[in-house]
Amino acid sequence: MSIQDKLKNNVFFIINKLVARLASVEYRLYKLETELNKQMAIQRNHLVRVKNQSYLPDDFLQNGRPYLDLSPENAWAMFKDPNHDFVLIDVSYKNFEIEGPRPKECIHIPLEELEERFHEIPNHSTPLIIISEDGLRSILACEFLNTKGYYNCNNVSGGWKFWIGHRLVEVRAKASA
Repeated sequence: MSIQDKLKNNVFFIINKLVARLASVEYRLYKLETELNKQMAIQRNHLVRVKNQSYLPDDFLQNGRPYLDLSPENAWAMFKDPNHDFVLIDVSYKNFEIEGPRPKECIHIPLEELEERFHEIPNHSTPLIIISEDGLRSILACEFLNTKGYYNCNNVSGGWKFWIGHRLVEVRAKASA
């Protein structure tokens, strides 16, 4: 019998092999549990949105998407609804100038600073309307905030570029001139 065969039949060799397998199984269980907890948090958030009669596209619910893409019109309706609680977060570049005034309710946290400043967002359950110059940076912000447990994120598709409030301000300014 070779030394290799003797090692394979040694009880300590077998125990070490089993311990390594057990550690691998424990790690996979931990990963599954973490993913399950995340998916459960997303589903609970979806249920709250349904309970509050929020507009939700079918694919959002069926695919368990962690954030909702809002059209500029739907984002504006949410913004203007006095009965709807939300936090408006602008993740545009630091020096980005929007048309018209930035809404006073808006928290401006440039995407580059979000990792250090996300704690400024009041809580995990209040809906977040996230906007940027053209909607791309806000998608990245939604994805980042999801990793931090914020599952009530709403990305404004098209960003400030299509924000209806600016057009309405322009229309009023032209009408009064």
